[in-house]
Amino acid sequence: MPSMLNRRRFLQRSAVLGGSLLIGGIPPNRAANTVPVRIDAPVIDELTVREITDNTHDIFLRGAELPGLVVRRTGFPEAPQGKTLESEWGLALYLESRKDKESRRYLLDFGFTPDVYANNLELLKIDVARVDALIISHGHFDHVGGLLGFLEGYRARMRKALPLYTGGEDDFCSRFNRNSDGSFANFGTPLDRRKLKTLDIETVLSEVPIIMEGHAFTTGAVPRTSIEQVLPNTWVQYGVRDGLGCDANAYMNHHFTAEELAGKLMPDQHWHEHATCFRLGDRGLVVISSCGHAGIINTLRRAQEVTGIDKIYALVGGFHLAPAPDDYLAKVMAELKKFELEHVMPMHCSGQNFIDLAKREIPEKLVLCGTGTSFTFTA
Repeated sequence: MPSMLNRRRFLQRSAVLGGSLLIGGIPPNRAANTVPVRIDAPVIDELTVREITDNTHDIFLRGAELPGLVVRRTGFPEAPQGKTLESEWGLALYLESRKDKESRRYLLDFGFTPDVYANNLELLKIDVARVDALIISHGHFDHVGGLLGFLEGYRARMRKALPLYTGGEDDFCSRFNRNSDGSFANFGTPLDRRKLKTLDIETVLSEVPIIMEGHAFTTGAVPRTSIEQVLPNTWVQYGVRDGLGCDANAYMNHHFTAEELAGKLMPDQHWHEHATCFRLGDRGLVVISSCGHAGIINTLRRAQEVTGIDKIYALVGGFHLAPAPDDYLAKVMAELKKFELEHVMPMHCSGQNFIDLAKREIPEKLVLCGTGTSFTFTA
């Protein structure tokens, strides 16, 4: 009976939010037939991941020293009176990697609002002048909402011809939330390419894996090969209107229906959502999923496929399992355990349901996260 009730609530939620489990079936898998690509993943010696913005900030969480991983927490940062780290629905990360004496620095996703992002950048003393590249995981506003405001305020301090890596054209689509009465509301303004160009940002679209600035690599589009499906989230509209939106002709696998090409809103499948990854010495891969709409199992498999490396050391980021019913969550956990990860670090949309299950199933692997936390991995 509990499972049936969970399923009923799940389907009710699907009808409101949108997603791939709606009546009418799952759209064709435009990510499943991505061109097979094998890359030679660079080997790094150290990686630090800092949470600029996450949903919450718990000043009482303790740091830890684990095999190959040091966790540092931020309590009350040294700051002017009345200033503290702020949290909001969204995710923003700072990544710093080291290979011998060579370092690279990346900003991955930018949270919901530029004000919270800028506030936390300053309190965490992140030097944007040293950043080598920007990355966005997908086009949801809680990951890109802070980007343009940040650039307008900080661009003059940063390097010229700064690259912005994306998984592909899908990041620029118009997205909507579906209200309980069936109407739709904009989920933020789509990224404006014209403004990015004005700010001297070089947008790099890639459905296939590529190496980013010599240290990191992107999985490119993630094929949907596991039990996972895109859980309820937003609706999407294809096409460019008044200079904003995504061009259906820019997709490598062009299988859009006549309705989609006409601009009909469809359940969002995030065809170009990608993960940012690093090869950490002999320990294996660190995979940062950010939101994981394509499925964390699919994402881990993709990282293995494109590198030929089976060992995955850590899974970091948002797993988008908050809306998952219990039976689905249990199946994902069973698959996840097969990877024999050393560390699992759920952020943002992973869900308290996933954290509670991980505490029971993989307590030795679970590392709690939050705004201001720093994770340093060593080879």
